[in-house]
Amino acid sequence: MSDPARDIARPILAAEGITHVYANGSGLVRALDDVSLTLAPESFVCLVGPSGCGKSTLLRILAGLVAPTAGRVLFDGQPISAPQRRIGVVFQEANLMPWRTVSANLSLPLELAHVPADEIRRRTEAMVELVGLAGFADAYPAGLSGGMAQRVAIGRALIHDPEVLLLDEPFGQLDALTREQMSGELLRIWARHRKTVLMVTHSIPEAVLLADRVLVMSPRPGTIIADVEIPLARPRSLELLHEPSYIALTERVRRCIKSS
Repeated sequence: MSDPARDIARPILAAEGITHVYANGSGLVRALDDVSLTLAPESFVCLVGPSGCGKSTLLRILAGLVAPTAGRVLFDGQPISAPQRRIGVVFQEANLMPWRTVSANLSLPLELAHVPADEIRRRTEAMVELVGLAGFADAYPAGLSGGMAQRVAIGRALIHDPEVLLLDEPFGQLDALTREQMSGELLRIWARHRKTVLMVTHSIPEAVLLADRVLVMSPRPGTIIADVEIPLARPRSLELLHEPSYIALTERVRRCIKSS
């Protein structure tokens, strides 16, 4: 469990005054404007906002993949400017290696870190079980559904035991039913490992189902205009989707986006 004193004194991940400007064919585009946020250890936070508001850009800056024009990112109180092993990232595309099996895709981060073979085998077998792919360890990506491929991508990001998991619309290309099922699976996995999670999503219902807090971004240049606490009891399940308290929270987040 997290230490309440540490949660107050030092978030595990923080953005301070992040501004980002990039060039396109028409000139300079101000994608983000003075964005600040904090993530408490073991919290689950979702980031929502209109298309093009800079959500994915912000996530990549937090991951150390993109350098901001101004501002800084702090990981456990220390500035970062490059990818960190303690931060896992999952993108909308699973990006699996088609010539490697499920197990081999999962084990790749451990191989690159030169983890001993016995340890790789043990942790890979455990991750196959955790992400619900028992029986598919020897399958290749071409034989997986979209939801199964994303399970592998999530497992690959978790297998080296990062402290923070950044998810960039990981279920965006799935059909509605599979997306709901994957939300339930993500809740189960998070309950087991309690990583600090920041997830970008376009789905308000998904954000409210998953998160402790929902951060709402304005249209470009994106900045955070609302921080909505989600005081729904855990553990949560898909049955929550029909509860009045859940529906009221989705409407509150929707109003924040409409007013931006």
